[in-house]
Amino acid sequence: MSNSESSPTQTTMRKRVIDYITQLQNDIVSALEDASTPPCQFKRDAWSRPQGGGGISCTYASSGDDATYEKAGVNISMIHGTLPPAAIKQMSSEHSSLDVNTMTALPFFAGGISLIVHPRNPNAPSAHANYRYFEVMDSTEKDAKVVGWWFGGITDLTPSYLFEEDAKEFHRTLKAVCDAYGTALYPKFKQSCDDHFFIPHRKEYRGIGGIRFDDLNDEMNVILGSVDDEARPRTADDIFAFVRALGDAFTSSYMGILNRRKIMPSDERMRRWQLLRRGRYVEFNLVCERGIKFGLAAPGVNAENVLMGMPETARWEYMSDMFEESDSAEGKMMEVLKSPKCWV
Repeated sequence: MSNSESSPTQTTMRKRVIDYITQLQNDIVSALEDASTPPCQFKRDAWSRPQGGGGISCTYASSGDDATYEKAGVNISMIHGTLPPAAIKQMSSEHSSLDVNTMTALPFFAGGISLIVHPRNPNAPSAHANYRYFEVMDSTEKDAKVVGWWFGGITDLTPSYLFEEDAKEFHRTLKAVCDAYGTALYPKFKQSCDDHFFIPHRKEYRGIGGIRFDDLNDEMNVILGSVDDEARPRTADDIFAFVRALGDAFTSSYMGILNRRKIMPSDERMRRWQLLRRGRYVEFNLVCERGIKFGLAAPGVNAENVLMGMPETARWEYMSDMFEESDSAEGKMMEVLKSPKCWV
């Protein structure tokens, strides 16, 4: 049964996505709270969007030197509304299933989970992930059909100090998930992630990457390109299973790394370098990240939620010399940030 077909007993993809991201949010927040020393409790904030839908934000921040997290957040959103004809026309250029001749607005639904972890210890890397689903209906009637749908996702690791075993573990976990659905996925999605996190004005990358995919449905996928005809998930059910596998893998890909590094000793120099790298994080988010620009321009969206991924503190130094010594720990990190590596 296709994503656009339904029966009275079938659970819609919209409902399945909402149920999944709600459970995943609870699972990840619990894992983060359990890993915190001293103990912490995330603040939960339910919000609504006047134009339709809402979400739940789970956030934590601390200025304490002994805190595991300087800032962390796991947010979910489930919003709906109408797309004007101009937006539908623009989307139809990338999705042939949206080739609908309409001069009226069409209803849409967007659901997703977004998370960020900025640890306090400079040895522990920041982690980020976002998984989302989007659909467009052909009318507002009860028997409306889905005429366009797709999934997207991204996850990446941003260390201040390079531990190659951490990078390999993170990428190995992601590759194993991808390979279970098609061996062509990881190389393409890894390259897409590297390209996405390039900071042009610095000529460096934000971190050590991960995977990124977008507009993934039963149509030709631009990111996969020439390998799109190889084995990969194509139905809505199969792609949703792939997304769930990636979401479920967050704790196994990151929590072990966090638990190893959060207890390592650090000093003022390392903290200074961490804050300089956090400055690069801010630059990418505000200058390069299209999702943030889109989110801030979207009607009825809370800016606090859009900017949740921003570090609590950051630093800028004019012509900093911290990474000029290539044999220093900072210099070795910069080598990877200038030229991404193949970790698996």
